[in-house]
Amino acid sequence: MNETMNTPRDVARELARKYSTMTLEELDTLESILVPMKFAKGELILREGEVCRDIMYVCRGLIRQFYYKNGKELTEHMSVEGGIVMCIESLFRQEPTRLQVEALEPTLVYSMPMKKLEEVALHNVNIQMMYRKILEESLILSQVHADLVRFETAQDRYKKMCKLMPQVVLRAPLVYVASYLQMTPETLSRVRTAELKED
Repeated sequence: MNETMNTPRDVARELARKYSTMTLEELDTLESILVPMKFAKGELILREGEVCRDIMYVCRGLIRQFYYKNGKELTEHMSVEGGIVMCIESLFRQEPTRLQVEALEPTLVYSMPMKKLEEVALHNVNIQMMYRKILEESLILSQVHADLVRFETAQDRYKKMCKLMPQVVLRAPLVYVASYLQMTPETLSRVRTAELKED
């Protein structure tokens, strides 16, 4: 998404294009609930212990979701332009999240407050469809990631990530890419070197 596509109308149109066709009235309704939010590089968007209340659409920037385990940071998800970010369990249970969400670059998101989204989804069938498709996509991405680390070799994990998330691989610090793929930075370096030799 380029710099000029950052108005609420553009984002509503983009969401409709990606997830569900909408009437002009539905676009107006969707646009009316979108909230622009800017974050500096390194800024935490959501902290552990806070409740996730929004579904966020990334307009520009790079976001990662991570958590701590045994004193180590583990990256669970990363999103660039056009991606959706939410802490799904916290969002639906309205309970504190164990995840943290951080901007890795200067980032602009448009958030859809869950309460408002559910209200408008009741009366607008295409917004309801968009909401469902966003949730489906999120669940599928989680499953893909789980299967990746469960079944694939280090080399195949990296290859798949390059295919599925090329921008993330290019822009995210190596240490986070390694963490997302559940390997050490040293292993990732070896895998990348091997990839370059193959190409």
